Amino acid sequence: MASLFPCPTLSSKIDFVVSPSSEARSHYRKFNGSSSLAAQNFGTCRLCAFGNSTSPSFVPMASARREPMVPPYRVLITGSSKGIGYALAKEFLRAGDYVIICSRSNEKVESAVQNLREEFGEQYVWGTKCDVREAEDVKNLVAFAQEKLKYIDIWINNAGSNAYSYKPLAEASDEDLIEVVATNTLGLMICCREAIKMMANQPRGGHIFNIDGAGSDGRPTPRFAAYGATKRSVVHLTKSLQAELQMQDVKNVMVHNLSPGMVTTDLLMSGATTKQAKFFINVLAEPAEVVAESLVPNIRSTIANGSMKPTYIKFLTGVKAYSQIFSRFAFGARRNRYILED
Repeated sequence: MASLFPCPTLSSKIDFVVSPSSEARSHYRKFNGSSSLAAQNFGTCRLCAFGNSTSPSFVPMASARREPMVPPYRVLITGSSKGIGYALAKEFLRAGDYVIICSRSNEKVESAVQNLREEFGEQYVWGTKCDVREAEDVKNLVAFAQEKLKYIDIWINNAGSNAYSYKPLAEASDEDLIEVVATNTLGLMICCREAIKMMANQPRGGHIFNIDGAGSDGRPTPRFAAYGATKRSVVHLTKSLQAELQMQDVKNVMVHNLSPGMVTTDLLMSGATTKQAKFFINVLAEPAEVVAESLVPNIRSTIANGSMKPTYIKFLTGVKAYSQIFSRFAFGARRNRYILED
């Protein structure tokens, strides 16, 4: 027996068992019209399906022996037709891995795939249109990945948006707020859900990396408060998913955080309109290629060591940031590096 947990159906505390009993199956049929709970092989509430997905397609292989995950890896990156996503794709391809890229723009995906194939070969990279805000698109992305690569070892949730808008929340339009929240929060949740469902049924399992951003550490993000709030939620969602997978005894899927720091993408540079913004971009930001060259080896080593423990891989650590800020004040380093300062 394990610790007591509240049963969501009966609103009472009851114990957990490793395998569902006959009364659990009866209770599950009563409320769900199915006996598929019997197929679940992880911890279940004695009187309900608490701790389990009610989706028949989600049957974690917790008790199955996990196949070793060896390179070349199969990698999927959302929001990867440009910026840090595209740079990560190039770095994985340079390491010899197979990569699937996607974007909500079909034209951008086709252009990116063509460029990558010219450099690395058409047998290593594929692309498809996917709007992460649309559940059906993400499900189609999974089907596309399974068709091309059979399985995915590394799924990187990079798609994000600030609606290219830097202004006080009181001045933000409805459309901009919906765009930011739908992409960064809802889209991330949909992608995590579908990635977990797919990877839990893969003999090799899989690793999901959720990319954070400004605001993820809880610090204020004036002029893009909505963006910062959604990125703060990335850390919480990752921790919650880690706890859920542990609760369900899913041993072949792990969710991690990935932090690229400040990257000189169009999204960041569009906000370089204040003295403070120019200062921090010059001092702390790095090109996407530089960031990817550092992150990809760390991601691959996390997979290679066979550990299924959560990680938080950061490019711009606190020590590095303070060191660069000190160098700026002490020696004038990085002044006007990307943008002329006042």
